[in-house]
Amino acid sequence: MKVGGMTTDTTPGESSSGEQRGTRTSGAAAFAEMLVGYGTSHVFFVPTVLLNTLAELELRGIKPVSAHGEKAAAYMADGYARLSGKPGICMAQTVGAANLAAGLKDASMASLPVIALTGGPYPDTLHRRVYQEIEDSRMFDGVTKWQARITRGERMPELVRQAFRAATAGAPGPVHLEASGHLGEVFDEEVPLGEVFVEPRFARTPPFRPLSDPGDIERALAILAEADRPVIVAGSGVMRSGAASELAELAERLDIPIATSLNAKACIADDHPLNVGVVGTYARRCANEVLAKADTVFFVGSSAGGLVTNKWTIPSRDARVIHLDLNPIELGRVYRTEAPLMGDVKATLSAMLAGAPKTSHEDWVTEVRSHVASWWERLTPEVLDAVPIRPERICDALSRVLPDDGVVVVDTLQSSLWTGSYLRLRGPGQGYVRCSGSLGWGLPAAIGAKCAAGDRPVVCFTGDGGIYYHLAELETAARYGISIVVVVNNNGAYGGEAHFWRGAYAGRLGGEARDMWTFGDIDFSRLAQEMGCEGVRVTQPEGIGPAIEAALASGRPSLVDVVSEPSAMADKGWG
Repeated sequence: MKVGGMTTDTTPGESSSGEQRGTRTSGAAAFAEMLVGYGTSHVFFVPTVLLNTLAELELRGIKPVSAHGEKAAAYMADGYARLSGKPGICMAQTVGAANLAAGLKDASMASLPVIALTGGPYPDTLHRRVYQEIEDSRMFDGVTKWQARITRGERMPELVRQAFRAATAGAPGPVHLEASGHLGEVFDEEVPLGEVFVEPRFARTPPFRPLSDPGDIERALAILAEADRPVIVAGSGVMRSGAASELAELAERLDIPIATSLNAKACIADDHPLNVGVVGTYARRCANEVLAKADTVFFVGSSAGGLVTNKWTIPSRDARVIHLDLNPIELGRVYRTEAPLMGDVKATLSAMLAGAPKTSHEDWVTEVRSHVASWWERLTPEVLDAVPIRPERICDALSRVLPDDGVVVVDTLQSSLWTGSYLRLRGPGQGYVRCSGSLGWGLPAAIGAKCAAGDRPVVCFTGDGGIYYHLAELETAARYGISIVVVVNNNGAYGGEAHFWRGAYAGRLGGEARDMWTFGDIDFSRLAQEMGCEGVRVTQPEGIGPAIEAALASGRPSLVDVVSEPSAMADKGWG
């Protein structure tokens, strides 16, 4: 389809903001029109890159968001992609390309559609030791599924379309376009108007919904019918396919408990009688206890990777395994799989529902619910009312005040452990996204997520160790009026690392060793205020909920600094 107002019937010499002349236009205007056609609302970048293009984007209502670092810009694009399903766009000039590549690692591990654009060398200056020039493209090899060089302006529209195709089709992932010129000046060359069109199918994931083989579906249903202690393990593919309702309906019809990965936490309400919680390493122990007892496991849109299986210690190797995933390479990667289902999660679960009989596992479900109820008993008044505040109370307060359409963006390590275990969500209307392992991802990713979320509230849950990474992006949120709420579990330390250092130093921890994982008492609310945000510090447990509510109601970027117990450590999910 043609995009925007660009047509080929202009008079020779006629121009506009996009410098249209005859049957040609500037690459900057062409790219801006294409992003309009793909439904992009924001791009994330670090100056200076694609100057004329950024001007053309603003003319068309697409908001460029200038970050304080390339890695943060990549994380913003990552958060945008997670919430919208559309490719997130991030950009940097040549000298910042390495930092942008580093920021794509998380999107790559999470199979997210992110398009990274960087400047690059002109062909006629290669090997002449041009200022700031090295071979950048190799840095993207390990974190992208496809990349290309744009060395002539007329090739740009074609390669941009391919970038959207590659980012969204099959198993999604980041892609990289290197544009000639340190600032990507090749985008200023003219391109044929006839090439300025988009393919709407590839504007978001999933562009296709392949259905698993009917025979494989029959086999999977037969195995589930034979099971005594079945468990569904739901992964991020459930959320990205929009299959939460189909998953719940199938589980209810077959009477099968559901455990989730962290990124699928929101696919089923925490109080649903079949929900056993997050499973794996960053998990509730009750969920792992249930999975360990299962005789049949159905992985749905989830890898059987180390995090969700607690380094492959659960489920048992004797359990029968069914695995549904869009990416065929995941099927049977670790566990012997009796029924591999290659297909879109929503389409395949819908087909399974058409043939699934009503079954009951009453005794098993009763046992599972007993495990879950026993686990929740640990939230005693002594825990919830403790001073200094315990992180369980922060999660409890956030659970109570998070709006029905609210989204929680979570950093890794202790932030994932606490919220994965104790944050109670009310179902798929709420959102929960967490990084794949890069501490500090939370704040910039929340900015990107809010850009995609529109009026939906977005809360970032992080620790002091996490927020230090990209603290400057509070100023970015303030400058653009991006109204995220940041909740900091401020325990004055890299709390999740304490046991590593104690083990390494064998009880001989001195001052220098403690400096490796503890910080001073920093009031992040004051720093937030200095950067133009709202900020409040909380030291008493009863103040947490009202502080978050006030921050949400303010409509401004806000930070709630919760002073918490330094020694509080989340329980190990297993082992």
